[in-house]
Amino acid sequence: MSILTIGSLAELEAHTGQELGASGYHTITQEQINQFAAATLDFQWIHTDAERAAVESPFKATIAHGYLTVALLPYLWQQIVTIENLKMQVNYEIESLRFNQAVTVNSAVRLHAKLLSVANLRGIAKTRIEVSLEIEGVKKPAYTGVITFLYHFQEQ
Repeated sequence: MSILTIGSLAELEAHTGQELGASGYHTITQEQINQFAAATLDFQWIHTDAERAAVESPFKATIAHGYLTVALLPYLWQQIVTIENLKMQVNYEIESLRFNQAVTVNSAVRLHAKLLSVANLRGIAKTRIEVSLEIEGVKKPAYTGVITFLYHFQEQ
């Protein structure tokens, strides 16, 4: 896994239409699921009650919250691309996000990313990135969608 380093708006624009790569795998543990449940006050048994899930869930195990897998986006994205010379980065939009497959506890996931477009808004780069969260050993991705980041580059 190599991280793509981008240092300017022009360098970012040069990658338009390209697959940017994949992150490393991250294993989602029950502890992480429980911490997310506590942070979001979402204690639905399908996420937090391993004994009940083993018996009643169609997955026969607890599953990660869909929004937990989405919350991993910035962490996994930073394993694919490093953007340098920034004043700041802003999470701007998620469009057409579709949850396709539940992520069971102790599954390993990784992010795939393709840069769809870059718009120059007076020096601010509005990037649309197609993402897919792969579950190791599972054909269907956990989710697919398009995310938008705004990159405010330093004056050069």
